[in-house]
Amino acid sequence: MPAEVAFLFDVDNTLFDNDEAERRYACWIDEHVGAGASARFRRAYEAVRAERDYADYLGAVQRAWNEDDRDPRWLVLGDFLLDFPFAECVLDGAIDALRAAAERGPTWLVSDGDAVMQPRKIRRAGLWDAVQGRVLIFVHKENALHEIEGRCPARRYVMLDDKIRVLDAMKRQWDERVCTVFVRQGHYALDPQQRHAHRTADRTIDAIARFPALAESLAGRRQ
Repeated sequence: MPAEVAFLFDVDNTLFDNDEAERRYACWIDEHVGAGASARFRRAYEAVRAERDYADYLGAVQRAWNEDDRDPRWLVLGDFLLDFPFAECVLDGAIDALRAAAERGPTWLVSDGDAVMQPRKIRRAGLWDAVQGRVLIFVHKENALHEIEGRCPARRYVMLDDKIRVLDAMKRQWDERVCTVFVRQGHYALDPQQRHAHRTADRTIDAIARFPALAESLAGRRQ
């Protein structure tokens, strides 16, 4: 039987401070691979993302290494990324937000990314266990609503994301079945062009720590 309401949480910059993690990556790369290496890695990362349409950090390591004449200093970067202390970048209040949602309905992480690095990040951050393994990963979640419905059936959904573009796309498809919550933190959320290009979410909060105060009203809300 479908749940009355299910809570869907994005991960990067919604529950996990991905901007901070990337700043730490850059500092480590410049220190251990060489000055300016973080800029080369970023170019490789953006090129791989443009080709594959999703973030692939390990693919970017491979490309940066190849493009830098296979400098052996790059060979330590994969281990660093896989063993990064992701738990240190979980946003304040993220676990409390998941707990508040779980008291009112099934709680799922619905993230974009690859099938290796993204689930590892989620597990090592402690977010996987916080939702008892209810994790879905897509290239673009807004294009996979039918699959989301099949795996976590509910009459209504509450979707939290830092990308207003994603929330707008989901609202256009699910309409009254979804209450969209814009979590205004991270560089995507603070980009004024993105905010002006898409319609306003049903609710806006300035930090994930604000969510528990809304959870009860959203659980019972009907559009």
